[in-house]
Amino acid sequence: ASGGSGACSRDDDPRTDSVVDRRSRCRLASMTALQFDSVSKIYATATGDGQRYALRDVSFEEEAGQTIAIVGRSGSGKSTLLYLAAGIDLPSTGTVRIGNRDLSRLPEAERSHLRRNEVGLIFQFFHLLSHLSVIDNILLPAWIAGDEADVARRRGLDLLERVGLGDRHADPVQHLSGGEMQRVAICRALLRRPALLLADEPTGNLDDTIGAMVMDLLLSLARDEGATLLYVTHSQEFAARADQVWHIHSGLLERKG
Repeated sequence: ASGGSGACSRDDDPRTDSVVDRRSRCRLASMTALQFDSVSKIYATATGDGQRYALRDVSFEEEAGQTIAIVGRSGSGKSTLLYLAAGIDLPSTGTVRIGNRDLSRLPEAERSHLRRNEVGLIFQFFHLLSHLSVIDNILLPAWIAGDEADVARRRGLDLLERVGLGDRHADPVQHLSGGEMQRVAICRALLRRPALLLADEPTGNLDDTIGAMVMDLLLSLARDEGATLLYVTHSQEFAARADQVWHIHSGLLERKG
């Protein structure tokens, strides 16, 4: 895949229903949704007299609308790769691009803006706020972005219906099971229709049966929403459902299949 001609058009207003089309315009702006080019992440050792590679010379491209799974054990570099993909962290060497934008060249404020508007994040441990209801947890990204409240609420309730939790919208999140909490977290990540969806061990805190159900929902929703999905997992079974599977070991990335 080749890079696009420019950043996503911002002529749409994410506080209105026209946000529906933002995802499509972003994909059209660049056929390559995510690109790592010779990326390394290096940390000083605890003693300060050496270096440790969390990632070593990682290169891959993900086309818009594609699903990629990264498989590896704990400590292999999976989470580091996701944090770099989101612009939460920056590479020591090499380049990470979302579309044609080099994240290292963006000020922190612009990277935050990009994450808020174009990236959805799903974590292993849900990160829901226990003092808020299910729907209010989902609406948090819209509140932060200043989106129109009624439009965001309709979107949130629609997502809850699609994951089978429409009747739980007013419940406190602490009343939910682990699988239900992860479904709420997926709804929150999708609320603002991100072009890029990043999931860090989305089933890692669930048993096999519930994990399989959550994985089904995540893949189905990403496809229906037209989102590009990158997820890391230790499960070969769940990884096999992606368009591409990459294995990571000691910071080195290798394509499988």
